[in-house]
Amino acid sequence: MATTEAVPVERRRSLLRPVVFALTLTTVLALLFGVPWWSLVLSGNAWPVGVQIGGTVVFAGAAVAFPVLMMLGHGRRHLDGASRIADTTLGVVWQLFVWAVAGDVLRLGLLSGGVADPLRSRIVAAFTFVLAAGLLLWGYAEAMRIPRVRRVEVRIPRLGAGLDGLKVVMLTDTHYGPIDRARWSKGVTEVVNTLDADIVAHTGDIADGTVAQRTAQSAPLGDVRARYARVYVTGNHEYYGEAEGWLQRMGDLGWEALHNRHLVVERGGDRLVVAGVDDRTAAGTGLQGHRADHATALAGADPDLPVLLLAHQPKQVDDAVTHGIDLQLSGHTHGGQMWPFHYLVRLDQPVVQGLTRHGARTQLYTSRGTGFWGPPFRIFAPSEITELTLRTA
Repeated sequence: MATTEAVPVERRRSLLRPVVFALTLTTVLALLFGVPWWSLVLSGNAWPVGVQIGGTVVFAGAAVAFPVLMMLGHGRRHLDGASRIADTTLGVVWQLFVWAVAGDVLRLGLLSGGVADPLRSRIVAAFTFVLAAGLLLWGYAEAMRIPRVRRVEVRIPRLGAGLDGLKVVMLTDTHYGPIDRARWSKGVTEVVNTLDADIVAHTGDIADGTVAQRTAQSAPLGDVRARYARVYVTGNHEYYGEAEGWLQRMGDLGWEALHNRHLVVERGGDRLVVAGVDDRTAAGTGLQGHRADHATALAGADPDLPVLLLAHQPKQVDDAVTHGIDLQLSGHTHGGQMWPFHYLVRLDQPVVQGLTRHGARTQLYTSRGTGFWGPPFRIFAPSEITELTLRTA
């Protein structure tokens, strides 16, 4: 009897899912595009009718086109032109939304000060537009520049004296994508090679798209130099495209893919285990042998040796603590990428950026990312190439 009743219940749930999704999407789009439309075009601005009609057409057209372009660009077809337009639209409307909301606070202040419409609403509209436009221009320049080097010292009590000063250079979230950044990629490699790294690590999200689409952009990774090892683990975006293809591509470029495995680096008579696990989303993709498996990654490693672990997402640190990892390197968060998005990132991840301690032994370094995803803007979240110097206690 219970089984018979469960079938229609599950059927009703499956029918409700697309309805709930459609309502959620409509609500989000209405707010995202509607709030700045009201602030810039309508409210109490008293713009000429032609301006109001033109502004309404622009916002309404963008709101309708945006989800379609996102599906064409980031769906199965991977149309780069659609991605570029959709991603840029997302960045622009996000900043307009943020500063339109902030403008409403200003509106209240002006109202209490006795400033009447249309002047009050026009001041708010100017505030919203000027701040959003200025930050978008600056954010675009930040996204497109070669990242600055961020230098961090990490003290690891179990690290042997022979490994004191070992230099690990970290790349992550390069996100080679619809905007051709082959020259940028070459510039990143040139900077890395000036750092005289012992180990270079890439903690995933190499690209958005297939290996064939991003061959030219990823090619400079083959020129990266490291004294002992170049190591890589998958991020969640590899599993949106072709994870096996990117593992093969990195192997062809001379990198060690730490696909739930480890290697040992030795210097001055002391050794360091360098391990890697798949992204936490890998298990849900159905790919055979893909999942975050710390036990397999550390199988055969001497438990008395310190362990440097590559794991794409900061939230994988709980498993790192369980397995006695000394230092985990992660990316994924982009430091929020576009303020104030980092508040939303913090709801999903334990850390947004920087060096943090978890448990008695484990430390976690979370990079803001080397590239960017989607909107070609970085606002109050600069990209980085990270130079980590490991020190004994």
